[in-house]
Amino acid sequence: MRKLVALFCLILLTTVTYADRYVARHQDIKTFLGTTTYVVLEDNPMSEYNFAIKKAIENSWKITPYEFITSAQFEEMRGDISKSFLVRLAVKFTGDKLEATYHFMSVVLGSGVKRHTDMPDIVSVPLGYSTVPEDSYTYKIESLVRFAQNHIRIIDENPDLIKANIFQHYNKQRKETRNKELWLLESDIDKNVRSLAAIRKNYPHTVKIVTKDDIEKAIAERNENVIFLHKVGPEGTRLQARCYKILIGAGDDQFYYFDYHMISKKNGDGFLAKDFKKIK
Repeated sequence: MRKLVALFCLILLTTVTYADRYVARHQDIKTFLGTTTYVVLEDNPMSEYNFAIKKAIENSWKITPYEFITSAQFEEMRGDISKSFLVRLAVKFTGDKLEATYHFMSVVLGSGVKRHTDMPDIVSVPLGYSTVPEDSYTYKIESLVRFAQNHIRIIDENPDLIKANIFQHYNKQRKETRNKELWLLESDIDKNVRSLAAIRKNYPHTVKIVTKDDIEKAIAERNENVIFLHKVGPEGTRLQARCYKILIGAGDDQFYYFDYHMISKKNGDGFLAKDFKKIK
């Protein structure tokens, strides 16, 4: 069994699995396309994630038939190789000096393996640190769901792209950002480059400082002129490890930039000056 970005354990369980990186086979993608996808909901019925993922799936999931299930049902069903699952997972990276726990949205195939990390992984996208409120990412989930489907179709049609650092493929499009409006939350920009004047020294193209509601509206309207930042960081909490920076088209649901850095005194929790330089 192989996994595309195998880093995971169910957040619904009490343990966190440490995992290595593997690469899926093209056959795993073909198998997925013939399955029904079971979307695993959190045990807390009032979970903001539950409301967001249900709405996103009902609005946008077209690639396979789907059903919603509980974590207990997942445990009963996950050994069935004819099924696939969309789950929120808790992840730790063993190679990192500070092992923070992150939430990922993952699509996996059913398998009779003992460990969740041995289930073939089709696509996984970071959502946020496990310690930050869900509303730091739930307003963007529909775009991430749409991206996941597009990504699966791309690697099905282009199996040569399947590799451990598969998201690096999207960095070839980073210069296209200049042709659209770049929308950012002020809090998602590194404090050393947070003003528009400082941004324009590094990125002389259209930038707008917006709100979460603005981004959610652009995603709902599929605004083709907007690229927004999906930043995964500690949001002021004590654990400071990785900061993921992903630029996503609100209309086409493509990644235009994917990178991360380890947070330090020099590199803060946000989009850095050097990130702006890379996309200009």
